[in-house]
Amino acid sequence: MTRTLSLKFRFYSFVCIALLTLVHAYNLENGYLMPSTFVSEPLTFTSYVEYLFANGLLRFRLPILFIISGFLFAYQDNRSYSAQIKKRFETLLVPFFLWSLFSLLFTFLLQRFSYTADIVYRAEIDQQGQNIPYENLSWWGIISRWLLTPPAFQLWFIHSLFFYNLFYPAIRWIVVKGYLWTIVPVTLFLWVIDFNLIIEGQGLLCFSLGVWLQKNNFSLERKPKWLDIPFVAIVYFGVNIIKTFMAFELAEYARVIPLQVVFHLLYYISVFTGVLTVWYGADAIVYKCMRNKRFVAASHFSFFIYGFHVPFLVYLSTWLLDVLQGFIYKRIIVYILASVITIGLALLIANLLRKLTPKFYKILTGGRGLG
Repeated sequence: MTRTLSLKFRFYSFVCIALLTLVHAYNLENGYLMPSTFVSEPLTFTSYVEYLFANGLLRFRLPILFIISGFLFAYQDNRSYSAQIKKRFETLLVPFFLWSLFSLLFTFLLQRFSYTADIVYRAEIDQQGQNIPYENLSWWGIISRWLLTPPAFQLWFIHSLFFYNLFYPAIRWIVVKGYLWTIVPVTLFLWVIDFNLIIEGQGLLCFSLGVWLQKNNFSLERKPKWLDIPFVAIVYFGVNIIKTFMAFELAEYARVIPLQVVFHLLYYISVFTGVLTVWYGADAIVYKCMRNKRFVAASHFSFFIYGFHVPFLVYLSTWLLDVLQGFIYKRIIVYILASVITIGLALLIANLLRKLTPKFYKILTGGRGLG
């Protein structure tokens, strides 16, 4: 792999994870945004901006991360499959179990005190819909949250990624034999219906695409001659601006099937044009940032930020909304401030852990960020 491509992978891995805080920091009345989510609250500057970024402009992140993961896994084909899976267990599942456990313990600790327990209650991030103290849950309720649905809901990504790695021999066979076209409609269908049981459409499609790109020696360093970035960028921003207005202004017609079809279509156009715009249209920014020593140092902690930011970010946002009660534009302030505080605190804690307990830090991050 060339140094240029390696730098791009590191840059986008860090940026996509850092931007994940902005995606999860939104404080709209609808606490869970899906691609097809319409918003019933009034259209204001704050609500528009938060939706535009959280459910529009920043939706390129996970596709890029899955593509990078598929490319890198295929790039390491010289290793045996069993060795690859063993390593992936250490770098994906072990961190999943640890971060999931920490999110449970952190939430349980906050539930011990009435003031912070109220914050947890109002945050409403229990994935099983039982917004009750953990002490009232059964043993299975605790175990199922630890293994399947932790408060750290972002961990689904590495959980799914591990299974894509398990399925890699089948994915590689499809790609090498030239049958990628057979997996595209299946993954798109799973993506459309929001299927998310062990696998999900968006991740499987983008991981498979990453494998295809590596096996076909497709250049990820330089923009293809046929790609018109200014045009793609205009489509990317234009579609997201229109889609965001539709989410508010047409909320009363959300159940109309034709509208849902159009809304989904705009979302998929947004994602694909976003990936192309960001990946091929920001090379100057990539190279400038990767020459900055502070940026490079921070990029080593991307996985720690990923594991740390939820549920801390959600609880922090809920608390800040109370603290800043009465401030003009408090919601947009909290949206940005909570993300900045979370990233800053994650970098501080990660740096301390890496210095004080390097072995534990290595296990917690799957060996990432030790350089």
